[in-house]
Amino acid sequence: MKYFWIALGGAAGAIARYWLGNLVYARFGTRFPYGTFAINISGCFLIGVLITILDARTNLNPLWRLMLPIGFVGAYTTFSTFEYETFAKATQGHVGVAMLNVGLSVVIGYFAVYAGVISGRLIA
Repeated sequence: MKYFWIALGGAAGAIARYWLGNLVYARFGTRFPYGTFAINISGCFLIGVLITILDARTNLNPLWRLMLPIGFVGAYTTFSTFEYETFAKATQGHVGVAMLNVGLSVVIGYFAVYAGVISGRLIA
């Protein structure tokens, strides 16, 4: 049953990733990896909120931890895509864009996790 719940969350996360990535790229273009950036930052926020709530509400079924942070967020976030797009920008001669992507993703991602934890504490 564990794998079913992970797969269910993973399917939803993959669909959400695809939908949001397309939406962001259609709006802002592909000069900078805006779609992947938006997904990584929102995924950092989501994992902070979800794990904080799941840790605080110990009466919840442990399957929620499998379905949401592991399944959904695991499929939704795009760290490997982030790395590949950064590599591609650098090898195309856009080293500044590549480094900007790394710096912004790491720094803003950290603060998004922090904001997610604070939000999760307020909700829980």
